[in-house]
Amino acid sequence: MDDKNLDANIVEKIKKLEAKYAAMGQDLASYLEGLLQADYLNYWNYINLDTLLTLQQPRTSYPDEMIFICYHQHTELFFKLILWELEQITGAQPVEANVFLEKINRCIRYFDNLEHSFDVMVSGMDRDQFLKFRMALLPASGFQSAQYRLIEIYATNLENLLPEETRSNLPEKYTDDELIQSIYWQKGATELVSGKKTLTLRQFEQKYTEQLLETIRNKKETNLLKQYQWHYQQAPNRLQIVDALRRFDSLANVFWPLAHYKAAVRYLQSDMTDIEATGGTNWQKYLPPRFQRVIFFPELWSDEEKKEWGKPWVLKQMSGQKQ
Repeated sequence: MDDKNLDANIVEKIKKLEAKYAAMGQDLASYLEGLLQADYLNYWNYINLDTLLTLQQPRTSYPDEMIFICYHQHTELFFKLILWELEQITGAQPVEANVFLEKINRCIRYFDNLEHSFDVMVSGMDRDQFLKFRMALLPASGFQSAQYRLIEIYATNLENLLPEETRSNLPEKYTDDELIQSIYWQKGATELVSGKKTLTLRQFEQKYTEQLLETIRNKKETNLLKQYQWHYQQAPNRLQIVDALRRFDSLANVFWPLAHYKAAVRYLQSDMTDIEATGGTNWQKYLPPRFQRVIFFPELWSDEEKKEWGKPWVLKQMSGQKQ
């Protein structure tokens, strides 16, 4: 078949490819030869399915441990998607207001999915099995999810991640290194008896502190809160942006932690005693939002709403309706 019989669209695309590769000093013919020799792509290779399905490695023989592992891996993949969206809208150059809104709405859908799917954990495991296989996981804990901490740092100023009582008594001068030692999750990872840092927290700090500090420095002036304050308060779709940021705030800081609290109550609370989490963390004081009142965008909430922080979740549980 000669050029005269080739489809005009194919000829045009070949010319564009030739120009593209020529601009990079590459020979198009070599790349076409590679394409000719390459095998067809299939689904299982594209998503690395065989590898993916080997990543679940239970530590015990209890069947429901597989549920526990799969759900946490599912969670981390959605956290990755949230960070993927946040990275695109927290750069030095602001994006268009409609793009900013769309990316926030994507994050909302990811968190919605996570919150609604948490019933897999709350109702989907045998309690006796969980209380047994969990002992093989010591001192690992979902507390050690660095991606969730990064989402918080991408979203707001570091000061807003401090416990409420600490926020109101900040010294005039402080460094990020000092402030991160007072961040709210420190309180949730102290030993119940001694008040010292748990091994869970010490492991987490050893692995992730430098990464967290680097992200804090990189996003200090470009996090979501700063983006809104500097670029979108006068946007034509401002009200939609505000609604989306509030929804994102409540999902990340109320509904998601309280979904964990609901699971903890089911599995770690009995009539007589509260069972320690695998990392020895104080889940009773750490998970309920009313104790921390961590709010990414405090200026978007009224004083009464901040005072009642966490109450919408309670109403949701009582009514069975989506908030």
